[in-house]
Amino acid sequence: MLTFVRRRIVSSAVPLVVVILGVFCLSRLTGDPAKLYLPLSATAEMRTDFMERNGFDRPMLQQLLDYLGGVFTLDFGVSLRTGQDAAGMALRAFPATLQLAGATMLLAIVGAVVIGSWAAYRPNSLADRLSGLLSMTAASMPDFWFAIMGVLVFAVTLGWLPTSGVVGGPEVWVLPLLTLLIRPFGVLVQVVRGAMVSALSAPYVKVARSKGASEPRIVFGHALRNAAPPVLTVAGDLAVGLVNGAVVVETIFGWPGIGKLMIDSILQRDFAVLQAAVLVTAVTIFALNILVDLCHALLDVRVREAVPA
Repeated sequence: MLTFVRRRIVSSAVPLVVVILGVFCLSRLTGDPAKLYLPLSATAEMRTDFMERNGFDRPMLQQLLDYLGGVFTLDFGVSLRTGQDAAGMALRAFPATLQLAGATMLLAIVGAVVIGSWAAYRPNSLADRLSGLLSMTAASMPDFWFAIMGVLVFAVTLGWLPTSGVVGGPEVWVLPLLTLLIRPFGVLVQVVRGAMVSALSAPYVKVARSKGASEPRIVFGHALRNAAPPVLTVAGDLAVGLVNGAVVVETIFGWPGIGKLMIDSILQRDFAVLQAAVLVTAVTIFALNILVDLCHALLDVRVREAVPA
């Protein structure tokens, strides 16, 4: 197992290096920060002083080397907007994203397992067709459209829920959670249903029934365990997508997570904070992929054997 983990870490490290280099280059394409942070009446001396203080007067290669050195020492510099430590700002914002994504995936997995297993247990029934229709609709619904319509209907028109922010009771979680939940829930219901249909028709299920095993034990004890690998793989991909794709939801609902911090940093040309935020997100996605592969390998020995030496 340790060999498998080592191989997966080595093979997954290349995309992480690409992200580290890519964020440095792409962040510079957002524009000249001096034009944003200096007044229109700024003199050439003021501009020169600003560039020297923030290291923008150095050659691009030297800036890249300084950035790579900061990556290894977790020193990304300070924010142009606030003067705070860039890495600290990213680390303080990230728990809000993890809380939202974690709660979303927990609800999506539990709901999908229950509904998908129920639909698979009664194939071609009215409940199966209804769950299929609802899950396909949910899986194809754009997040941003649902978020905007949710704000329009439940916040603006009915006044039941707040439009944005995190100050208040549980109601502040409703719209962000539903917006992030709807697509992974729809996808997982389809995956669970398909995997469970195959599992429930397997010979070991017939043997379990012949031995007098109860139906809940057959469904959740035997079939669900064998249907877990494909569900786990898809759930892992969706979890990575939630961490990486919460930008839209956090921006619309004013959720103080890493996604909103990235958008604010891009708009403000705050290179240090943007680089720190992207790297924190990339490392988390890297770790999530390794964790999903490890869980998959624990469930299926063929996965471990398939990884090349």
